[in-house]
Amino acid sequence: MNSLRHRLLGLPALALLLITVGCSSADDGASAAVPSPDAKAAALCQKLDGVLPAAVDDESREDPEPASGLTAGWGNPAIILRCGVPRPPKMVDPSVAQGGDPDAVAGGVDGVNWLMEKAGGGAYRYTTASRLAYVEVTVPAGRDSSAALIDLAPAIKKAIPEGIAD
Repeated sequence: MNSLRHRLLGLPALALLLITVGCSSADDGASAAVPSPDAKAAALCQKLDGVLPAAVDDESREDPEPASGLTAGWGNPAIILRCGVPRPPKMVDPSVAQGGDPDAVAGGVDGVNWLMEKAGGGAYRYTTASRLAYVEVTVPAGRDSSAALIDLAPAIKKAIPEGIAD
């Protein structure tokens, strides 16, 4: 009888452990540092968040952690968008403008100008130029950068007016 009681008392603890393990999962979600733009850029970024596409490069939107109206993500590995980032130093580097930096190139896609920089592990980081807020898009290695930029261009043109960010 004593042995049966010990086995029965252990069942609730075992059940709790199984429930906890069953509800937990490996966190495969992306994470992104949330920018801290000024009020003007933050308002533009909130507008952008409202018009971003549900899919980019045929991947569904799955926003990174921590949740913020300044960040968005699509797919796994994730294409990450951060709005309201500071101006990248290479954006004003004369060697980039003259084509003298092999790791950074200026260009445009569907009416949005970008600074393209090689990031670690074969990824690329793109930052909008000539817009009133800087939008950064990181495309992981093996993903189609041009498809991502083409899919994001209409929302950026709609929400972030042309001009020079402060």
